Amino acid sequence: MDDYSDTLDFPLQEFDRLLSKSKDLVLARYAELGGNAHPGHSQEQVFNWFNQPLPETGTDMDSLLDEIKTRVMDTPTMNIGPHMYAYVMAGGNQVSMLADLLASAINQNVAKWHLAPALTEIEKRVIQWAAEFIGYANNNDTGGAIVSAGSAANLTGLTVARNIFFEQAGIRENGLFGQKPFTIYASDQTHSSVDKSVQLLGIGSRQYRKIPVDQSFQIDLSALKSSIEADLAAGFQPFCLIGNAGTVNTGAVDPLDALADIAETYGMWLHVDGCYGALVASLPEFNDTFKGLDRAHSIACDFHKWLYQTFEIGCTLVRSWDQMKRTYHTTADYLDSSQESGNRLDINEHHFQLSRNAKAFKVWMSFKAFGSQRFKDMIRKDIALRIYLDELLVKAPDFELVTSGKLAISCFRYIGSGQYSDPEIRRLNTMIIPALEQDQRVFITGTRLHGEPVIRACIINHRKDKSHIDHLVQVIREVGSTLEVELTATAP
Repeated sequence: MDDYSDTLDFPLQEFDRLLSKSKDLVLARYAELGGNAHPGHSQEQVFNWFNQPLPETGTDMDSLLDEIKTRVMDTPTMNIGPHMYAYVMAGGNQVSMLADLLASAINQNVAKWHLAPALTEIEKRVIQWAAEFIGYANNNDTGGAIVSAGSAANLTGLTVARNIFFEQAGIRENGLFGQKPFTIYASDQTHSSVDKSVQLLGIGSRQYRKIPVDQSFQIDLSALKSSIEADLAAGFQPFCLIGNAGTVNTGAVDPLDALADIAETYGMWLHVDGCYGALVASLPEFNDTFKGLDRAHSIACDFHKWLYQTFEIGCTLVRSWDQMKRTYHTTADYLDSSQESGNRLDINEHHFQLSRNAKAFKVWMSFKAFGSQRFKDMIRKDIALRIYLDELLVKAPDFELVTSGKLAISCFRYIGSGQYSDPEIRRLNTMIIPALEQDQRVFITGTRLHGEPVIRACIINHRKDKSHIDHLVQVIREVGSTLEVELTATAP
């Protein structure tokens, strides 16, 4: 590397050349989106690539970019490609990627208004737009926080819930000392981030009631009411009810309006985990499915899912900015805003973090570039592809559709071409997930429903079409038929 000993900057001409070479790496990657979904390298191999001592001196940038091409850009698990079905991976969009570059270039700290005036106002506007998009807007006063992802969005929503619900008890000053034990309720399909949140907030997992679900994997309302009544009789204080607007296992949406009624009856806070599915509430044809979402006290969303943003960006929505400030505001001499004029909103007074990058900028830029209708069209397409997958599975004699909600997750089993027993089918579907990863052509994961292993396809990628769904089914069939040979050979 050339010696620029008095700065870390390159001369502008050299910087331009490096930007151009980096751009070429991006274009080369996007030119091959349809390739294998998984790189297939072993952990030991990848470890050895990067098992290097701390550099004492710098590397020539061209050599460094060549290394990055070979070991990073050419070897990813292809979240951005059309053959990703694992977890909830949307693949991002190119406007979002450009926005990340531009935001990094000016390197603003979106904490105090005067540190990032434009980006602060953009973040406020993105929160309002998100609320409008899903029907949660509250006269331009809807508040919230842009956070790293869905887990942080749930933690933030539950933090606001705890601090506002117990505000009169002085919980910010007194903590949980002397509080009557309080309980929180959600279905047993709720995301694991809630388990972490109740531990971090001092509520404790023993006070977290996991309510069973019905055959549609929605929370059992009768069991919920019984649990609340039992806790009241035992001297507990029911505090918060969590509804799912799309579970990660099956995409089930709880009856949110009924949950809002229960929360109102018992004087509880209603938090909705909408990290997977809440953005689908933007579609008018889903009004009945998401009825009651607007009655929530807080909602967790994830914009790197169905807003197709690059990692990472989540969002918590609450009914007012005042609730955010009452939850988080504290004073420090070096942050004194009492002398500042105008209608400034310092986000650091409404959120836990002080140093924050400009995550909201890419959502703002994407909405401006595409418009909200384009996002709705892409969400509709994903759901239509899930319906198409279900139709293929129902018609196929070697597959069994186990469950499919209204969103874009389908759970199924490969049952093969023979007359296999339940234990054999169970073994086949346990073997098939690692075999598919080793095959590399598609990347898909599994889960367990009622204790049984299933293959789980999540379709949430604007780059997919029906040909990719056909490819998925064919690859699973080919890998599954190979496993059948192994299964037969090892049969007693």
